[in-house]
Amino acid sequence: MSLHIPFDNSYARLPDRLFTRQAPVPVAAPGWIALNEGLARDLGLDPAALRTDEALRVFAGNAVPEGAEPLAQLYAGHQFGSWNPQLGDGRAILLGEVVGPDGTRRDIQLKGSGRTPYSRMGDGRAWVGPVIREYLMSEAMHAMGVPTTRALAAVTTGEEVIRETALPGAVLTRVAQSHIRVGTFQILTARGDHDALRALADHAMARHYPKAGTVPEMLAQMTARQADLVAHWMSLGFIHGVMNTDNCSIAGETIDYGPCAMMDAYHPARVFSSIDQFGRYAYGNQPQIALWNIAQFATALVPLMPDQDKAVEEFTAIINRFADLYQAAWLERFGAKIGLAQAAEDDRALIERLLTAMAEHGTDFTLGFRALAEDRPEETGAPEDWIADWRARAPDLAVADAASPRVIPRLHRIEQAITAAVAGDLAPFHAMLEAVTRPFDPLDAAREPFAAPPGEGELVDRTFCGT
Repeated sequence: MSLHIPFDNSYARLPDRLFTRQAPVPVAAPGWIALNEGLARDLGLDPAALRTDEALRVFAGNAVPEGAEPLAQLYAGHQFGSWNPQLGDGRAILLGEVVGPDGTRRDIQLKGSGRTPYSRMGDGRAWVGPVIREYLMSEAMHAMGVPTTRALAAVTTGEEVIRETALPGAVLTRVAQSHIRVGTFQILTARGDHDALRALADHAMARHYPKAGTVPEMLAQMTARQADLVAHWMSLGFIHGVMNTDNCSIAGETIDYGPCAMMDAYHPARVFSSIDQFGRYAYGNQPQIALWNIAQFATALVPLMPDQDKAVEEFTAIINRFADLYQAAWLERFGAKIGLAQAAEDDRALIERLLTAMAEHGTDFTLGFRALAEDRPEETGAPEDWIADWRARAPDLAVADAASPRVIPRLHRIEQAITAAVAGDLAPFHAMLEAVTRPFDPLDAAREPFAAPPGEGELVDRTFCGT
């Protein structure tokens, strides 16, 4: 094979209890959906070499490139608060890791690459809908500045996947700083495998928290990253939809775009996921769920400490910092959205009054903040006294403009792109990808339709995992 990917696979050197070595399962007839040339360059790869039939076979799982050490990762997790003692990559294979020109180590993973020992009666495959959704969502989030996994490529398989009906299959090539999750630590602690737990902690510190040096400091830095990440989500109206501990990245990236959504009309209790029947992962609950997940991470780390009673006290103090970290990040993010480069604590009430008015009026989250950035505050649904108080703060509209995207990956547009792709038409997907990866740019004729909220009959109020 002439395709060269400079793999350096540190995870594959960890204890083999953490994974199962397995090649991806080949597919019938691979075909292109998309290749992310910008990300390829970030990885130090030649986009032209990735446009070849040889690379297409790799992205489909039909060939394993030299230097790859394919494996499925083991983890457990709390799913909707209930403990599941063994999960793992049931439809994903980690090909290996690449250190890019910027010095960042990143995983290259195939998602939808066939059955593994962790598939739990599943087929290990993905259909084109979830692949397109994750490609659009993750690249849009990256363009909006959110730490996230990314999409390097998407391909069709020439095979059908059976869900409620027969659907065209696809494989996503996902890139992440790592795929280590809270649940990766949890399973080792639950099994009493402290040697592997120590090896994993050392690996995670060296890879993601090189300045930490100790387990408590790693926990503290991870807590800070999660606080900032979720505040960023909230400032964009993003709802993850399935914040289980197995979907919580140790690296502090947004991972696993299953039943996720960007809100249209604002409401703090908004839920999209079809499986979130009681609103555990509603928009307004995301900060407390992040805190809950961090607490599970801390619990999994306790066996590494020589004095476990003291460790519980120390870890509790670290976890308790989350609220202040999150509130500071929230105030900074939302302060910018109303045009305040340096929001003061007194501004919190001003922001909350606006959000209350937006919820009462069903104001579109994105368009409401765009209205502020364009000095049309009456369109937010806020009353006159709020507008007067806002103007008294002398907001800088340039600050608001930079914090408020014009284009987001709206659900109805994603569903339209998926419907077209199922019928063999990828043009709507590519048009949307072009729009959502330039979220802050002034609108042009091609991108303007993607800035509009759903029209009559277009509203999508439920999302599905697609597994």
